[in-house]
Amino acid sequence: MSSVIVFGPTGGVASVAARAAQENGAKVFLAMRDTQKAIPGLSAEAEQEGGYQRVQADLTQPDLVAAAVQASGATRAFIYLVHGTPDHMRATLAALKSAGITFVVFLSSCAIMGEPKDVVPSEIIPFVHAQVEISLDEIFGLNYVALRPGSFATNLLWFKKGIEIGEVKIYAPKFRFDYITPEDIGRIGGTILVQGPRNNQQKIYLYGPKIIAQEDGISVVAKSINKDVKITTITEQEALDQYIQAGIPKAVAEYILRKSGSTSNELTDRPCYEIGVENVQLYTGKPPTGLEDWVKANKGLFSG
Repeated sequence: MSSVIVFGPTGGVASVAARAAQENGAKVFLAMRDTQKAIPGLSAEAEQEGGYQRVQADLTQPDLVAAAVQASGATRAFIYLVHGTPDHMRATLAALKSAGITFVVFLSSCAIMGEPKDVVPSEIIPFVHAQVEISLDEIFGLNYVALRPGSFATNLLWFKKGIEIGEVKIYAPKFRFDYITPEDIGRIGGTILVQGPRNNQQKIYLYGPKIIAQEDGISVVAKSINKDVKITTITEQEALDQYIQAGIPKAVAEYILRKSGSTSNELTDRPCYEIGVENVQLYTGKPPTGLEDWVKANKGLFSG
């Protein structure tokens, strides 16, 4: 039985990746800052029966990462981006390699269009992901996969409060997203973690099955929980203030608004869209989960 280590298993994607890796026959170590936290979708009984083992680790602290890997004996790791490290996680990646990791699955972003080295710093979200990919190239060579998913279905949780009170105030309501589900991403990540990629893929785009305007995504949620919701368009400055009040760094908020305010948002602007949809089918054996089905299964997230 191979051993893998999954960092951040309390998150929506990594929790599914951990379960998928176990279902694919791996011994799974759950690397967590707080080893007492609950893991979504994994009861204490299922955790014990599945042979999972928790280890304390923090991707911002390379020494702890190395210790966790050495204690687990894992040779494969699932990781995600941690903001704020001065070297864009390079020391952490080096620690993974030195501790015995031979293959990495990294949760990156579809915002990287083309080669990571060509992404400029002003494109802040793709830039920070690209720097990790560059270090992965240099440290692991061909022995890693970067998952590049589109926009998460869980992004609709941003509008939860407005949906509950019956009015969502939003900038660029017609800006469109693919709304890929965390479950699809995690299932693919966990499968690749154990089995490796198909067709020699390394930068793997993943998308939801349909491009949907924000206002229509909100309507899907509202209908599911039997709410009548008014959509009110706000100004860019009002939206910026919303993001900042929610704790999002100003530079990141400005990037999001710049992109969502763009009139260029067709399928051709999403790198490898059709391939990204096909990739979900390739690794899960079924088409990407539709937004309506995902909201129906998770409507508890949007109420109460």
